[in-house]
Amino acid sequence: MASFEVIGGNKLKGDIYPQGAKNEALQVLCAVLLTSEPVTISNVPDIRDVNKLIELLQNLGVKVEKNNPDTYTFQADNIDLDYLDTESFVALGRAIRGSVMIVGPMLARFGKSKLPKPGGDKIGRRRLDTHFIGFEKLGAKFSYDTQDSFYSVTADKLKGTYMLLDEASVTGTANILMAAVLAEGTTTIYNAACEPYVQQLCRMLTRMGAKITGTGSNLLVIEGVEKLGGTEHRMLPDMIEIGSFIGLAAMTGSEITIKDCQIPELGLIPDTFQRLGIKMEFRGDDIFIPAQDNYEVDTYIDGSILTVSDHTWPGLTPDLLSVALVVATQAKGTVLIHQKMFESRLFFTDKLIDMGAQIILCDPHRATIIGNDKQVPLRGITMSSPDIRAGVALLIAALSAEGRSVIENVEQIDRGYQNIDGRLNALGAQIKRI
Repeated sequence: MASFEVIGGNKLKGDIYPQGAKNEALQVLCAVLLTSEPVTISNVPDIRDVNKLIELLQNLGVKVEKNNPDTYTFQADNIDLDYLDTESFVALGRAIRGSVMIVGPMLARFGKSKLPKPGGDKIGRRRLDTHFIGFEKLGAKFSYDTQDSFYSVTADKLKGTYMLLDEASVTGTANILMAAVLAEGTTTIYNAACEPYVQQLCRMLTRMGAKITGTGSNLLVIEGVEKLGGTEHRMLPDMIEIGSFIGLAAMTGSEITIKDCQIPELGLIPDTFQRLGIKMEFRGDDIFIPAQDNYEVDTYIDGSILTVSDHTWPGLTPDLLSVALVVATQAKGTVLIHQKMFESRLFFTDKLIDMGAQIILCDPHRATIIGNDKQVPLRGITMSSPDIRAGVALLIAALSAEGRSVIENVEQIDRGYQNIDGRLNALGAQIKRI
């Protein structure tokens, strides 16, 4: 396994471009399975999870042409359904959580799909019930083999229906949506997720010939069509990277310009970091973060302690709570971080406490951070990255700390952040991949 050796305490300066959105990629790449015609997708991030998904699509028989470093053309005109019964499929399917996104398209177009229980971050329970309940409501038969943890769905013909999702799951909404576009009749999905990733998928499917109304709302209506065609699609910049870079600039007192952010698609992300005291300027579609010696956390109107929590869109994405937590350690003031969705995501705080942060882990979902106003710098330690988002939060902490830090298991960071060491070193960071 690889590690990062980080020498902290350096101020960074310069421009940085966010990669394409990882969470969008895992959806729109699987949508190519819905048509036999070519689909070209640009701004694809070069990260481990996306590359493994592309490998899985190739193994299924999708023709993949890399046009340039971030643009691919896919054509799923000769899919090998027998691949679903191979050991290779089991290994790749278990390796990445994004593999679940092939199920809806495969079911819609070929009448069947199967999937081993997928992997991903160890951040707590991540159930898939919403996906398969939705498929069942469309008329599919579902089975789960408890012996080898395999999910299977089959259907002679999916039929549109009304459904109220038990949770506004982003991946669940996207998977059911991709199944419904080829179903017979009209499907109504209420309590649908409406994150920009889902909106992007809706726009892409519409260009392919799907009939979808309600994009951007929690009520999607899909009128099924017989077949879809090809299209071209450009992915959004990764909002999680943008938020991470905002936090990095504040922690290290750096002057950074984050380029081409598509600011209207960021929701509450800029506001949340501004409430943590971080100054920023919107310059066209760029976000300029000036160097700050310190930053002070806002309070509520009555002076009570600020709570930063995750929520379904347009609330704050849970993927940025780890970064917000780290940023709060060096702020002036106190913050309560409330991670509602995943019960293991705050467990990385023990490493920050070892670095000198003042944190009370109240329970698996809540942590109180007493910021030290940069009066006592964090100190470098050796630690391990438990998941993608905690990994980059620890990297930000190490870059702000005094002395040398070592972050082990950086393959976790590589799953979600493209060449993060190279891009940050170009701004003046000292990160060595061991």
